[in-house]
Amino acid sequence: MNILITGASGSGTTTLGVALATHLHGVALDADGYYWLPTETPYTQRRDKFERNALLIKDMQVSETVIISGSIMNYGDSLENLFDLIVFLYLPAEIRIPRLKAREEARFGSASPEFLDWAAQYDSGPAVGSRSLANHTAWLCQRTCPVLRLEGDMTVEARVRRVVAELKRLALLPHP
Repeated sequence: MNILITGASGSGTTTLGVALATHLHGVALDADGYYWLPTETPYTQRRDKFERNALLIKDMQVSETVIISGSIMNYGDSLENLFDLIVFLYLPAEIRIPRLKAREEARFGSASPEFLDWAAQYDSGPAVGSRSLANHTAWLCQRTCPVLRLEGDMTVEARVRRVVAELKRLALLPHP
């Protein structure tokens, strides 16, 4: 079973991905680890798209249950349609941006103003060429699997319960 958890930066995709993988005894993968090359200064050099896709597809085969967090828009239909369920997380900017700033400060000692500005434009950003709500909405409409939308601020545990309930409803998990 392959599940994608996507949404704006700071919406909790990675946190939910790890929690869900733990709950389902699966593997959590983060799309950023495939999109960006490992460099001394993180997130500065993109990986070749063919290499990125090949690595991700290979790693998706290591477990029967794989949870990918992050955005894979424009990775190509052959990869984008490999999922049994897509979970779309939405949080308004007034919740996301302070969390994102705190996360970046904890990781790197400071938060890049350019990155925070980019992330803050998610709700009103361009529909073409950037990760935005409009882009995500259009992309989700093109997917071949069910999409579960989780909007608003809820605990990780509540999100896990909602996803598990949806997996059971879709008969992707057995009912107890």
